[in-house]
Amino acid sequence: MHIHALDTYCPGTSPIHRLDPRVKLVLTGLFILTAALVPDREWGAFGALEALVLLTILLSSVGLVRVQRRSAVAMPFVLAALTVAFSTPGRVLWRLPLPGIPLTVTDAGLLRFLSIAARSYLSVQAAILLAATTPFPDLLWGMRALRIPRTLVAITGFLYRYLFVLADEARRMLQAREARSGAPDGRGGGSVAWRAQVTGSMAGTLFLRSYERSERIYMAMLARGYDGTVRTLSPPSLRLVDWIVGLLVGMLLAALLLLTFDA
Repeated sequence: MHIHALDTYCPGTSPIHRLDPRVKLVLTGLFILTAALVPDREWGAFGALEALVLLTILLSSVGLVRVQRRSAVAMPFVLAALTVAFSTPGRVLWRLPLPGIPLTVTDAGLLRFLSIAARSYLSVQAAILLAATTPFPDLLWGMRALRIPRTLVAITGFLYRYLFVLADEARRMLQAREARSGAPDGRGGGSVAWRAQVTGSMAGTLFLRSYERSERIYMAMLARGYDGTVRTLSPPSLRLVDWIVGLLVGMLLAALLLLTFDA
């Protein structure tokens, strides 16, 4: 298997690594919920949440640059919310000179877009930090221990496990296509239509291979007694420090959210 970029876990012995997976899952969910509920333009609250994330990153020793680099990869998806800058009523900041399309950027729309971007960036950092400090089997066990539906946990586990296999299969198909579409002048392939046809065929082939592989794997697992339950030989138990950290951070997030609504 050659695709390693999808595995974001960073082994370590930091206090964040040693926290119970259930506590980390609950606190990450509460953090994302708090970031989503913070009203627009509450830059002080966003700054406090970012300071909490940065402090946790430093305590985890996974690397500040590593987390920020991986978080930046997901930020282009925030551009999907760019339309709020044009559709929110407010004072016009500037007009885009597009023929036949009167687009105006308002101050309220721009501030709302920046608030959405801040929420998204905070949430992505929290999710990446969770994946970087918790092995994926522990995350699955924690999800099941928190009474998340067994089917959802099983789907998540299979998706993560076989995403590497599918990515490696797609890489081999791309390599085979390049080897069969070379030209004497150094340029590969044919026209754009030809490339589109080949790409469509590759996508269909990858789907069929994935479907057939899933059937074989599922039947083999059923034959070995699989019932969809995540099991572990030594399930962790909640320690006193886990309870203290969970209560303190949960109260901090609740207090921060209450302060933003009272302001």
